[in-house]
This record gives sequence, C-alpha cells and structure tokens, in this order.
Amino acid sequence: MGPFPSSRGKKYILVAVDYLLKWVEAKALPTNDARVVCKFLKSLFTRFGSPQAIISDRGTHFCNDQFAKVMLKYGITHRLSTAYHPQTSGQVEVSNRGLKRILERTIGENRASWSEKLDDALWAFRTAYKTPIGCTPYKLMYGKACHLPIGLEHKAYWALKQANFDLAVAGDHRKV
Repeated sequence: MGPFPSSRGKKYILVAVDYLLKWVEAKALPTNDARVVCKFLKSLFTRFGSPQAIISDRGTHFCNDQFAKVMLKYGITHRLSTAYHPQTSGQVEVSNRGLKRILERTIGENRASWSEKLDDALWAFRTAYKTPIGCTPYKLMYGKACHLPIGLEHKAYWALKQANFDLAVAGDHRKV
C-alpha cells in the first residue's frame, strides 16, 4: 500500500495475508522495490516456513528476476492476479482496507505518525473476531485467546454480548 506521507522515512506498507488463518503481517518500508520485498518475505519464511504458493498483483516489485529467484530457492509457486481485477487478491484487499481504517482512527490529525502505529493496528486486526473463521486470527495462530488489558476485555465482552443479542432479536423479527 502506498505511497503515504513520509513517516520516519517510511512511505509504503507491505502486507502479507495467510488465506486460511486470516493472519496479517505488515511492515512499513521506505521503498517498494524488489530488494525490500524479498527481504520481507525471507523474514516471514524463517518465522513461519515457506508457503506452497504466493498470490500477488502484477507490480514490478513482484515481477522480476530477484523475486523469481527467491520463489525458486524456497520452492514456492508464484501466481499473479488478473490485471484490473482486485477480487483475485480479495483477502489482501479486505485486510488493506481494515488496516487503513484502523490507522486512520488511531493517528488522528498527525498523519506523519502512521508507521509508529502500524504494530498497534496489526495487534487490533489480529485480535478482532472474524466471522468466516469463527474466532480471531490470533487464536488460530497460537491456539489460545490473546490476553487483553482488563478494560478492553470488559468492553469487548459487552460489545459482543450486545451484538449477539441484537442478532437474536433481528432473527426473531425476520420475515421469511
């Protein structure tokens, strides 16, 4: 994503999403060239292992010899999304939109501090309940719920309870 207003020399956010777990990894970067993309991916592979395939857009930072060599080295199939068809990489688009929304709400007027708030936005995104998987990405990744400060846990519990109640009421009033 980007370019954004410069924040500590960073202008771009590189986002990677696990399609099964909905786990999002993101990093603020000064450029979006092949070298920094490959370095980011290598750091992910050392932490999580290499995936069978990577789906990316047709950006020049993904379509080059250096990226192809990394894919070959790790035995990864590189699939390209259809040009002008963002639905191909829909999960990343949804994650990008969610991260942007969280960042916009946390940085307020000081747009130059977005790179400092990226880790907080990732934490919020990873610990938020996702309906398609029936829990949080954090719980799927680590096998346990994330420990939240008690004030947040209390607010989240009541918000979820209210949402569940409203859904039950809405279901009762449904006209089928």
